[in-house]
Amino acid sequence: MEEIPATAPRPEANPYRSTAACWYALGLLTIVYTFNFIDRQLLAILQEAIKAELSLSDSQLGLLTGFAFAIFYVTAGIPIARWADRSNRRNIVALSLFIWSGMTALSGYVQNFLQLLLARIGVGVGEAGGSPPSHSMISDIFPPNRRATAIGFYSMGVNIGILFGFLAGGWLNEFFGWRVAFLVVGIPGVALALLLRLTLREPIRGLHDNTSANPDPVPFREVLQVLRTRRTFIHMALGAGLNAFCGYGIANWTASFMIRSYQMPTGELGTWLAAIIGLGGAASVFLGGMLADRLAPRDQRWYTWVPCIAGFVAVPFMAAVYLVDGPYLALGMSIIPGLLFQTYLGNTIATTHAIVGPRMRATASALLFLVINIIGLGAGPYTVGLVSDLLAPTLGSESLRYAMLYVLPPVMTWSAVHFWLAGRSLREDLAAAPA
Repeated sequence: MEEIPATAPRPEANPYRSTAACWYALGLLTIVYTFNFIDRQLLAILQEAIKAELSLSDSQLGLLTGFAFAIFYVTAGIPIARWADRSNRRNIVALSLFIWSGMTALSGYVQNFLQLLLARIGVGVGEAGGSPPSHSMISDIFPPNRRATAIGFYSMGVNIGILFGFLAGGWLNEFFGWRVAFLVVGIPGVALALLLRLTLREPIRGLHDNTSANPDPVPFREVLQVLRTRRTFIHMALGAGLNAFCGYGIANWTASFMIRSYQMPTGELGTWLAAIIGLGGAASVFLGGMLADRLAPRDQRWYTWVPCIAGFVAVPFMAAVYLVDGPYLALGMSIIPGLLFQTYLGNTIATTHAIVGPRMRATASALLFLVINIIGLGAGPYTVGLVSDLLAPTLGSESLRYAMLYVLPPVMTWSAVHFWLAGRSLREDLAAAPA
């Protein structure tokens, strides 16, 4: 029987000894993450109505859904993650949820671009405290051989949130207007924050990693040094960022593309996108992590090979979306990318956690999300919007179609190459992971 060091936390003190407790915590954190993306994605289905009322350009919409949001999201993310690596992570997640939900509700009262921009910045700052502490908690609740599956399950919140964001936003906008949609989505998150604070227990750090219960946080420069010397992390982060560039570009602009090119109503369109991007993506992120966990005992490089293969397969279908004629054929072509896009997420987070120590995980997640969100959320929607504006004088209402065609498939190919390169150093970097 493996001996536990004297300084390690004792298993009998673990509040997550039962399977039910583990899955309650994972389920509740996944619901919180779902609200994170409902609040974030809601703007995408509402933006055509907001554009008309507030007289905005595509570049301004790209800033709202992309760079302006992302820069505050990632800037706040690192200090919050450092806080989470030495403090109570449950309390941080609850407070963050309260802030971003309140700012979403306030978005329903804005009167101009500046006010909406400030409200979205508030949402971004609040959401910065959601994922890194949650990732760290999940890695302490579940053992290493189940982390990719658990984080994959948690990461389904991205797509479930997109699903409800499109579905609720589309129909609420059609019947009640975009302002009501922000209020209806924002207010329940405040109640959820209270539930999380009162019912979730803080897990023991490092219990499943057989490490010392040293309460001192690892210096930031040490975490940065570990990550920047790991070629696996560098390639995975770039691959994840470029994949997210395409994912956010599609999630934030597909509704506008379908409305402009095919005049689809928001209710029907929101239902289609909820199924394709929401359900398809949720299946993708969960099954991607589970598949890699199943294949990894044969070869650990499957954690990078799964998103690499998925990326290459998705590219021709991505291009076909913008080349076919007719709304339903275009939506049909979107199904395959919708099922493949998110395979990278659980694998990338779990692998990042595997190559750092337990007290580095929240910070490592924040640094990973910095890359993902600067490249993906920051540059993706804004680049598509900017190219659309540049093409508008010659292509008119079809400029968005060709902006997405020219930008997104090449970037997805680039992403897949980085995941392949990450696999070349994965086993070496896992062997060098600090205790």
